[in-house]
Amino acid sequence: MKYLEEFRDPALARGLLDDIRATVTRPWALMEVCGGQTHTIIRHGIDQLLPEGVELIHGPGCPVCVTPLEVIDKALEIASRPGVVFCSFGDMLRVPGSDRDLFRVRGDGGDVRVVYSPLDALRIARENPDKEVVFFGIGFETTAPPNAMTVHQARKQGIRNFSMLVSHVRVPPAIEAVMTSPDCRVQGFLAAGHVCSVMGTAEYPELAERYRVPIVVTGFEPLDILEGIRRTVRQLERGEAAVDNAYPRAVRPEGNPAARAMLEDVFEVTDRAWRGIGVIPLSGWKLSERYRDQDAEHRFAVDGITTREPAECRSGEILQGLIKPNECAAFGTRCTPRTPLGATMVSSEGACAAYYLYRRLGAPAAAPLEANPVG
Repeated sequence: MKYLEEFRDPALARGLLDDIRATVTRPWALMEVCGGQTHTIIRHGIDQLLPEGVELIHGPGCPVCVTPLEVIDKALEIASRPGVVFCSFGDMLRVPGSDRDLFRVRGDGGDVRVVYSPLDALRIARENPDKEVVFFGIGFETTAPPNAMTVHQARKQGIRNFSMLVSHVRVPPAIEAVMTSPDCRVQGFLAAGHVCSVMGTAEYPELAERYRVPIVVTGFEPLDILEGIRRTVRQLERGEAAVDNAYPRAVRPEGNPAARAMLEDVFEVTDRAWRGIGVIPLSGWKLSERYRDQDAEHRFAVDGITTREPAECRSGEILQGLIKPNECAAFGTRCTPRTPLGATMVSSEGACAAYYLYRRLGAPAAAPLEANPVG
């Protein structure tokens, strides 16, 4: 706890805020890429402490939120089949598909299990050779390496009843998609520190130069966020657009070479759909041809899925930073963590969940708010 308290020191926070106020001479719009950063910002009210005109825009950095509806529906289809043990992290179980979620599949008799590591799923496969065990592999560059390692281990150990439903995404193409949007207001990015701890910073200088946008690698504690904002605003005020590492205690320029090597061995880059946003070129990973027999989509032939998004859910606009969660008419009324219209309300990193947990500004006064939003 002492380690964390050092990055939540109120006196140091006030000093950083004073420096930001002294630096700012005009309005700026900054996007934090990661949902974990969004939760820190909303929980600690950082956006409300900033000088007037400095706006934080919440980006598409929640892995659960951006998993496309088609993949959710494929997970539901696979998990419903007899003889299948479907393993997932817990936050995927309440994400709504077109007409149900994984909790409903389990309630209807499906063998859906919550695991805390992909290796747990591999152990289940080893212990149940008469079952087909599928792990739901989602997330950014942070979760992709251990999932890749698990696929590699399954092959190495000869565990043939293990496969993975893959929906991994990459951050740099998402930043490019944001910057090329005709509605883009973003002038600087707080890049996700955990992603850069794996991938390093080499993918960002070209983006910063092409779009003339500062990219500051930022951590997740309040002082990390404030330092990231301070460095970004300083660059903007000076007319600079460079990559800056404000999270050196975790991020090295080269990242984690062993993790990157595992990614390159198991996955290959592909176009990937993002829920609420659409297809972003080269923004995802899929299992390489060498590991195709461990691809659950291929093993279970779940093609031809027809999806149906709820018309009133505006999570796509929220993920692109076009609106704030409390500007959605369904927020806190027809959409709550117990009755979510979209993944942004149910995910532990979702922007809607952050506003529901820590700030309910703009929610209709008669909204029947719940006591336990993400349980």
